[in-house]
Amino acid sequence: MDSETSKRIEETVLDILKSCNLDEVSEQKIRRMASEKLGLDLSDPTGKKFVRQVVEKFLAEEQAKREANADEVKEEEEEENDEEEEDGKVKSAGDKEYDDDGDLIVCRLSHKRRVTVTDFRGKTLVSIREYYNKEGKELPTAKGISLTAEQWAMFKKNIPGVEKAIKELESRS
Repeated sequence: MDSETSKRIEETVLDILKSCNLDEVSEQKIRRMASEKLGLDLSDPTGKKFVRQVVEKFLAEEQAKREANADEVKEEEEEENDEEEEDGKVKSAGDKEYDDDGDLIVCRLSHKRRVTVTDFRGKTLVSIREYYNKEGKELPTAKGISLTAEQWAMFKKNIPGVEKAIKELESRS
């Protein structure tokens, strides 16, 4: 098989692999599709071997990408955990955490989002808000919501309905 033909076969097989569901396609099916596309017979031992090499190389590269992606996710999680450390200690679930203004941080939903309980002008508020860092301080953004104790009670009362709606939507997918 000449190098130009090999290159055409490799490009075609890679195009097929990129557009297929890898869980549902077989090497034989890929070889058949490439044969039809190129007008070549790839069922001989040389063609089979070459297509197998292209498929194996592609799968190995995809696996490496997935592993690298998993490593990135792990690093991001570790960075988030590092940022949650204070004075070298990670707060346990039983420890209470307060921000610079003395507001109780109930939980951190993500690196940027958290739930706090605060007293504002004599009213207790539950805030779900995004924060940003400026000069080492976490400051609130306008993105979020603050609920009075009464609004929070109403919201809490309706959580089962929200959960039911989520399950219904997810079951449609």
